[in-house]
Amino acid sequence: MKRMSDELEAAAHHVANRKQKDMIDRYVSSFSRGSVPDHEDASRYWIKDKGPVVETYIGFIESYRDPFGLRGEYEGFVAVVNKSMSSKFSQLVDSAQEFLPLLPWGVEFEKDKFLRPDFTSLDVVSFASSGIPAGINIPNYDEIRQNEGFKNVSLGNVLSAASQDKRVTFLTTTEDQGDFTDLRGKAFEVQVGLHELLGHRSGKLFSKDKNGVFNFEQDKVINPLTGDKISSWYNPGETWDTQFSTIASTYEECRAECVGIYLSTDRNILRIFGYEGAEAEDIMYVNWLSMLRAGLIALEFYTPETKKWRQAHMQARYVILRVLMDSDTPVFNIESVTGSDGKPDLLIRFDRNKLETIAKPVIGEFLNKLYTSLQQMLAQDSYNKYSTVTDDHLMLRDTVMARKMPRRLFVQPHTSTDTDGSVVLNEFDSSFEGIISSFLARYPNNDTELESLWRNDQHYWKQK
Repeated sequence: MKRMSDELEAAAHHVANRKQKDMIDRYVSSFSRGSVPDHEDASRYWIKDKGPVVETYIGFIESYRDPFGLRGEYEGFVAVVNKSMSSKFSQLVDSAQEFLPLLPWGVEFEKDKFLRPDFTSLDVVSFASSGIPAGINIPNYDEIRQNEGFKNVSLGNVLSAASQDKRVTFLTTTEDQGDFTDLRGKAFEVQVGLHELLGHRSGKLFSKDKNGVFNFEQDKVINPLTGDKISSWYNPGETWDTQFSTIASTYEECRAECVGIYLSTDRNILRIFGYEGAEAEDIMYVNWLSMLRAGLIALEFYTPETKKWRQAHMQARYVILRVLMDSDTPVFNIESVTGSDGKPDLLIRFDRNKLETIAKPVIGEFLNKLYTSLQQMLAQDSYNKYSTVTDDHLMLRDTVMARKMPRRLFVQPHTSTDTDGSVVLNEFDSSFEGIISSFLARYPNNDTELESLWRNDQHYWKQK
């Protein structure tokens, strides 16, 4: 932590404005003293720094990997803004007030005032964590997000790198495979934008502040699920993380994913991203098809022995698969077939003609239940019902595991300074050798300090 603080202090000499300097000062204070309030203040300065050319955020952020869903994993990133794509996201932000009423809940369930975020597309220079996301909505301090603001970030070169993978499994027709290969990058770009901006940031949590003041009118707001007045709310210091712990992350990711596919059918939204006519219709279809496929592949991240999910987003996508599968009128089916290699395979058949007439209303109804249950803190039973992997799906999982593709590997570049002080971008081959070279450049084998930390860590766990 001291080493990180030293580097941040050095970076403070190169800031573009006072907000960035204040942000870095608070980071250093937080990492030196272990102060969470200092990190919260750093986040406050970060959200006030609108439209920077270089973007960065650092700290203990996401709780996905914590079994209790509370403790944040360390991550940090540095990226540069993609101005052309950011202009599209800016248009989406400008139109947010127009699109929020399209969501399937009443205006009384929405924030009194939409906090306009900074929404940019970034090209990652370096992302230090156990995984590289496609989009981010931070800070994760809910009091700041609800009352002061937030930033939405789409990681453009992560999206484009992922779409370079042409391997396709579990899709039936040549047309589906072709559309999926050609358009999944564009469709995912739309999904990430809607997921981050209008998914995570839609709706308000009914709450009571420390002075006993409610942020909603108790006598007028009706729970659409029961027809009764709102009877529970969040007290000071409470969020869905504190109330739902182990399912909090996946529940919120499911809500955001549902918002994304639900709103991706709106032609005005697709037009903002530059898609019209037949191309827009195809992107809408591929987005929903991608979600179904993701829900099937999610079974890779389920452990039958413990009956536990190992990844929040994958659990959320499986829930969406189950919701659509359990609808009164089927919109898709999964067939067990024999593949061209003679081994068991699966094919998803999705009726494109039922997307807007049946699939969208089903997701709209479920989304309303998700959000209202979140408000009333009644989420557990309903969500766990759809999260439970059925015996039939355990059989599907065997085929999914047998057809499992190697995990994507992202090769990251590095920057360094030349002898004359100019910045040099060091890139590496897109190969296993390139990944190893990238890590060696970041962590050279003559780094005695890191080796000492590693040995101390090994000794600690041996003693435990």
